Amino acid sequence: MGDRMKDKVVIVTGAASGIGRATALALAREGARLSLSDVDESGGRKTLEAVQGAGAEAFFLRTDVTDEAQVGSMVTKTVERFGRLDAAFNNAGIENDPKPTTDMTLAVFERVLAVNLRGVFLCMRAEIPAMLRQGKGSIVNTASVAGLLGAPGLLPYVASKHAVVGMTRTAAAEFTPQGIRVNAVCPGLINTPMLDRLAANLGKDAMAAYVTMTPIRRLAEPGEVAEAVVWLCSDASSFVTGSAMTVDGGFTSV
Repeated sequence: MGDRMKDKVVIVTGAASGIGRATALALAREGARLSLSDVDESGGRKTLEAVQGAGAEAFFLRTDVTDEAQVGSMVTKTVERFGRLDAAFNNAGIENDPKPTTDMTLAVFERVLAVNLRGVFLCMRAEIPAMLRQGKGSIVNTASVAGLLGAPGLLPYVASKHAVVGMTRTAAAEFTPQGIRVNAVCPGLINTPMLDRLAANLGKDAMAAYVTMTPIRRLAEPGEVAEAVVWLCSDASSFVTGSAMTVDGGFTSV
């Protein structure tokens, strides 16, 4: 147990599994009070049980981040419950099945952007006013190495994550002077259900090649990304804003 986030109120979207669940647990161990959300209510409830088991005060609210009213309600209920909002991890996101751009349907393109891009926008737009009222806050958005590089077959996902990096930098430029830091994490190959789905589509040989291209020569565990997120949410990163922090084992360095 630590106290980097002691009594800080934090929203975590996409909390039902993977990086979201790992980050919620890491924040709980550091003393945070948590507002958890996801469209996967069963997974979200399991995360809630886990963080409460770690000693955190927390609640879960099923939230579709593409829905403006639901996102607004998530922030309002968080402030009503805890009295403030200190940090937010806007992590909810989806991928697309790998296909060439010419075979990609408009429906898939629009769905991925709705969750990954519109969702982050709606969350930031609702969270920032709550933080402005107290004159301080930290927002962390989940981007990806796919927000820094191209990735064949993943055009909607790549487009959405590049946009998340751009929105992060813009919001940081706008609101850091008012005490709100905004950063993004850009995970590489992380051992999550999303990566499992990609691996099933791409095949074992392709995934092995990606691991070989990573200087650290392995996948990361979700908790390794969580540690970066906790640091960005905490006062320890007080001079960091507008950053797209890679957590990728060196993937983007080669």
